[in-house]
Amino acid sequence: MKIICIGRNYTDHIQELENERPNEPVVFIKPDSAVLPKEQDFYIPEFSNHIHYEVEVLVKIKKVGKHIDEQFAHKYYDEIGLGIDFTARDLQAKLKEKGLPWEKAKGFDGAAVIGNWLPKTNFKDINDIDFSLSKNEEEVQKGNTALMLWKIDELIAYVSTFFMLKKGDVIFTGTPAGVGKVQTNDYLSGTLEGRELFSLKVK
Repeated sequence: MKIICIGRNYTDHIQELENERPNEPVVFIKPDSAVLPKEQDFYIPEFSNHIHYEVEVLVKIKKVGKHIDEQFAHKYYDEIGLGIDFTARDLQAKLKEKGLPWEKAKGFDGAAVIGNWLPKTNFKDINDIDFSLSKNEEEVQKGNTALMLWKIDELIAYVSTFFMLKKGDVIFTGTPAGVGKVQTNDYLSGTLEGRELFSLKVK
């Protein structure tokens, strides 16, 4: 299993972090050890004082594929989910300044929350799905897949040009604006079309 993440896929988030709008998807990888075990709290790592939450729609790949044509990409997944791409923003900023990879800021243990999965057939249009994140029962992020710069099928086609996709691989499709810092004792919960798919405490 590999976790393939897409950065800068929502215009409002690009503007929020004052990043340059990319001409093609920004791709990075999280190791499978980054997955936060189910029912486990998230522990703020000692090496960062500025961990940000980033809620994202997820796609689980169901079969092997390479150089997938966009028109056939829908055949490579049956499930849609929701998760958090935790980011050590202070560490990421230092790495970006030096032109270094982001893995230490994005791929640390527990940095990938993967919630429950829903059948793709539950959705009338995967390019029109509402999702949100609440912190301490207050909504802090809200997005819709219609606002993606690159839609799910486009991402699958693009990513498969560089990486062979395998059964069980997960694609994090990017986050909207509203990212922010987590504190000890925060409670986070994520909803997809109004249905809660994950919740966790910050320690």
